[in-house]
Amino acid sequence: MPPKEDAETVALREELNGLFAKFKEEQGKVADCTMVEKCGDLGDIPKIRFVTKKILKGHINKVNSVHYAGDSRHCVSGSLDGKLIIWDTWTGNKVQVIPLRSSWVMSVAFAPSGNFVACGGMDNMCTVYDVNNRDATGAAKIVRELAGYEGFLSSCRFLDDSHILTGSGDMKICIWDLESGKKTTEFDAHCGDVVTISLAPDGNTYLTGSVDKTCKLWDVRETSPRQVFVGHSADVNSVCYHPSGQGFATASEDKSARLFDIRSDQQIASYAPPNANSGFTSCALSLSGRYILCGSDDNDIHAWDTLKTTYNGSLHGHENRVTSICMAPNGTALASCSWDNFVRVWG
Repeated sequence: MPPKEDAETVALREELNGLFAKFKEEQGKVADCTMVEKCGDLGDIPKIRFVTKKILKGHINKVNSVHYAGDSRHCVSGSLDGKLIIWDTWTGNKVQVIPLRSSWVMSVAFAPSGNFVACGGMDNMCTVYDVNNRDATGAAKIVRELAGYEGFLSSCRFLDDSHILTGSGDMKICIWDLESGKKTTEFDAHCGDVVTISLAPDGNTYLTGSVDKTCKLWDVRETSPRQVFVGHSADVNSVCYHPSGQGFATASEDKSARLFDIRSDQQIASYAPPNANSGFTSCALSLSGRYILCGSDDNDIHAWDTLKTTYNGSLHGHENRVTSICMAPNGTALASCSWDNFVRVWG
């Protein structure tokens, strides 16, 4: 049984709910129409035709994260088997297998340049590897072990080859200088675990999602959010910037995906799964922004027409929970990973 709340806590919650209701009411007053109404006369888009081009076999345990390099050819995956694998997605071959000191990896990142990969998880550390330099065993050399978190490392993204952005279970965001191995920025970002990070196309801003049910927009030079977005009723598992930089998609435990517009400061669309039992673990947008895709705990990847919010189809192939999906920067392929131990490349 949860602990009984005192009168002051109950009063504060009621006040907060009242402010939230007023906020939603004010938003509704300036919304002259819905996006679905405005886009109703648009033609339907074709059914998504992605098929499995490669099944990347090599992990022997659950794969929790996958991320593309900037060349749209190579990707890195992290698994509970204690390995990072760098793949050539065009051939399906392994480029490197990197043994980890901790097998509890939750997030991986490939630098856009392709020179570095990073990972972290329940070891409360972000480890960065130089893929162009190898140690005596032939594995990529460790460049930095970034420690000092009071919670698990949930997400990481390279700003460039010298700086990395991390979110963690201690509710903080950090930016690290990789040359010195020191934090240049550290601050409390959310009221719960920071779960996901997405960088803007121009690299100047980023989005975070949290178990506190909110998403926030940040400038890389500032420690206060530019905007706070609400609407989800459970953990926000994934955020993904729209290619235009003017909006973003989300995927949540509340069994919905949503589209938020940064300019109007609010949600403009919601996407429901084909069955009521599908919770979403991750999301991605096509290069045009017209398709939104979500990895699900029902083993499939679901797709919708972003503008008309109509269900567009699903990608079948994985045999367990889809944990992470990542669109190639050039938009021609999608990588996905799963608890079935496999990484799939769709195109």
